[in-house]
Amino acid sequence: MRRPRARRPWGAIAIFLGPTVVLYAAFTIYPVLVTFYNSLHTLRMDLGMLYEYVGLEHFREILTSDDVFWKAARNSLVWAVVAPIVDIPLALLLALTLHARVPFARVFRTVWFTPVLMSYPVVGVIWLWVYNYDWGIANLVLRAVGLGAYAQAWLASPLTALPALILVTTWMFAGFNMVVLLAAIHAIPSDYLEAASIDGARAWQRTLRIMVPLLRPTIVNLVILDFIGKMKQFALVWVMTRGGPMWGTETVATYVVKRAFEWKTLDLGYPSAIAVIWFVIIFGLSLGLTRVLQRREALEF
Repeated sequence: MRRPRARRPWGAIAIFLGPTVVLYAAFTIYPVLVTFYNSLHTLRMDLGMLYEYVGLEHFREILTSDDVFWKAARNSLVWAVVAPIVDIPLALLLALTLHARVPFARVFRTVWFTPVLMSYPVVGVIWLWVYNYDWGIANLVLRAVGLGAYAQAWLASPLTALPALILVTTWMFAGFNMVVLLAAIHAIPSDYLEAASIDGARAWQRTLRIMVPLLRPTIVNLVILDFIGKMKQFALVWVMTRGGPMWGTETVATYVVKRAFEWKTLDLGYPSAIAVIWFVIIFGLSLGLTRVLQRREALEF
């Protein structure tokens, strides 16, 4: 005799999930659908939210004649590619340092993780002080060590403004990546490391040939998350440079806000089309990056 399958408590499920689903649909799904709809129209706010269907005209104009969009896309892509290359190795180095139980490890862990808890506006104001030409700590240190010739207005030059912002996000999120990697390191079975030690492997050999390969799945996930996050940078840029100088730090997110609310174009259709294009680009690149990294991981193991 087969026991009858227990019925799922759909009522309880609806009670607990219902509010969350409603909020998610109202504040995520609905705005996305409206953005896709607006991208196909000219939405004149000065005429009382008048919709005029234009099809793919916005997309054609963006892709063929909008130079600012391509500058913003280039900056966002450079940020998303460079940041993980800097963030992840630094976070791994910090995690290995804490795992080695250096003196004051708890203090270092707290100090390195603290920037993650700060909001973008707070971080932006702090680093505006750091980069100040006259009394910022960056230039003060250069002058103190005899490198005053290299002191400059870091956020006033298109050559240094974007690297300066990348450094800020590295400082801000290295602690988060460090904590994740440290947890992954502690999850590695100690038997592997003990066996390697008995076989005569040195500390650097155990790190490079045992720990790092076992950390590869975690590193892959962090790289993907870091890439997606940097492709959507807005708040830090808005606080520190507002996209300047000369579009040197303009990102697609800041450009969308400017086209929608600052340039007095009175048309929400065009920035909606920019958002749709960038959504497709982020989704495609993230999916491709995930498949490439996971496939490489599967081949190596």
